[in-house]
Amino acid sequence: MKIKKGDTIQVIAGKDLGKVGQVTRVLPESDRVIVDGVNVAKRHQRATRATMQGGIIDKDMPIHVSNVAIVCTSCGKHTRIGYRFEGDTKLRVCRKCGKDL
Repeated sequence: MKIKKGDTIQVIAGKDLGKVGQVTRVLPESDRVIVDGVNVAKRHQRATRATMQGGIIDKDMPIHVSNVAIVCTSCGKHTRIGYRFEGDTKLRVCRKCGKDL
């Protein structure tokens, strides 16, 4: 999977089209990512020891990785990811401008 935790992404398909957010969690077994502020669902939460107050909370739900694209810091646009080898290290690069991600 080319998208990692902490990346800034933009949604390119679905009900949240165009939204930008940070990846908070990656689920590689199901090819999904959880993005802060994207694909938010209302969840009825019971009061437990961990959450003292119950009620309706907003929960970020997973979105498929094919519906998101990484945002390049230098271009400012969403782009695909390429790779470049520098010695023994493998670097992710922007396909539009060629800068490191």
